[in-house]
Amino acid sequence: MATLENAGAASSAPLVPGSARHPAHDSDPVLVVMGVSGSGKSTVAALVAERLGWDLAEGDDLHPDENVAKMAAGQPLDDDDRAPWLDTVSSWIVEHAMQGVPGVITCSALKRKYRDVLREHNVVFVYLQGSGDLIGGRMAERSGHFMPTTLLDSQVATLEPPQADERHIVVDATRTPEEEADDVLRLLGLAPVA
Repeated sequence: MATLENAGAASSAPLVPGSARHPAHDSDPVLVVMGVSGSGKSTVAALVAERLGWDLAEGDDLHPDENVAKMAAGQPLDDDDRAPWLDTVSSWIVEHAMQGVPGVITCSALKRKYRDVLREHNVVFVYLQGSGDLIGGRMAERSGHFMPTTLLDSQVATLEPPQADERHIVVDATRTPEEEADDVLRLLGLAPVA
């Protein structure tokens, strides 16, 4: 089950229930699909982008090589490591927001200060929320990803879930990706392309 949270944008205007449109903006939003590694961000984001016909970016692909090497070696990133990556993710968001082009991008966005870097007037955070046991099991089953299961605990410890003054929705990550994508579209009042 997903829930719609009252979510203020940078200007503190609320998200209109049933719509991702900010009252001061006519364009569709940029969705940042967030959560700890293994929560299903890539899969859900791809489904949402496909259903809407929107641009899609995989945040993990935007990490500097040094970050990938550090995580692959089982070392958690610190704030200094994350800063250039967050700037790159933010640039993608700003480019889309400035052009009025909707999009979907994945980014763990674990701390509020990270989300503050990403926040633009039309950004909505889609928080995929699941238990550590569930996500750990998913991480153990996937292959070809640089993030080892051993770093899940550090991600869970770092996570600061979105608060009431952040524009976001919460999606239960215990269900199928298709059901979760359905919830995103339903909660934000977004219609799939024909």
